Amino acid sequence: MATFSNIVLVITATLTALMAGLFYAWSCSVMPGFARLPNREFVAAMQATNRAIQNPIFFAAFFGAPILLPISAFLHNGQSTRFWLLLAATVIYLLGTFGVTIFGNVPLNNVLDRFDLETASDEETAWQRANFERRWNNLNTVRTVSSTFAVILTIIACLN
Repeated sequence: MATFSNIVLVITATLTALMAGLFYAWSCSVMPGFARLPNREFVAAMQATNRAIQNPIFFAAFFGAPILLPISAFLHNGQSTRFWLLLAATVIYLLGTFGVTIFGNVPLNNVLDRFDLETASDEETAWQRANFERRWNNLNTVRTVSSTFAVILTIIACLN
């Protein structure tokens, strides 16, 4: 039924799924491809990509999902199963996806963004990559898994 709360729920599920797909794509294609690059090219590619992703289309989904998940839970408060599924999706997403991004990946991205490739030696560039790549990938795995669980719970809520 096309009620306001169900329309919000579908938009919530869509935005959450878009974010899970983005993190999944980074895990299984972008980062394995970047891993094959030499250090200087890796850092340049990450800097360029992290700058390019900061755009209105990305921000709509990135901020939309953590805003709409709790709103969807609230709108379905009278429907016990749906409410608890959405509440669980909200907590998982806020902690494992949004929180990890804000407090983990973004600070790493900011450090990498300030790194000056033009004046850096090969050793400094290698150190910068080594200090970034594994940590960033580990954090991205956490947000990929958590956003995927949030999507699953949200889809189950849509079906209830």
